[in-house]
Amino acid sequence: MPKVLIVDDEPYIRLLLEQTLEELEDEGVELITADNGETALDIIRNETPEIVFLDVMMPKMNGFDVCNMVKNELGIDGVYIVLLTAKGQEFDKQKGMDVGADIYMTKPFNPDEVLEKARSILGL
Repeated sequence: MPKVLIVDDEPYIRLLLEQTLEELEDEGVELITADNGETALDIIRNETPEIVFLDVMMPKMNGFDVCNMVKNELGIDGVYIVLLTAKGQEFDKQKGMDVGADIYMTKPFNPDEVLEKARSILGL
């Protein structure tokens, strides 16, 4: 069963992403959530989700550090990371790409675009 991990410290953003992606559950996709970077990293290590929608500014461990650990330090293959953040400066986007993010999307995001991207990555 494919898995999608939603990571954001703001409950309403997690809920919005869950509602945006919930129709994927009808197609056999499991949605998992986390509210901080440390928990997200544990889930990625243990569950190996196909996609991670990852906030940048979070307590305990920020999204840049989580992405760097997954992509560069731990070398976990098959995890597609979408950094989803309010930090839209070119410097931040470049940092996201430098740590290995597959896509950098800024908030506010278009829910249809998020769903379409998830479907495309999962081949649905």
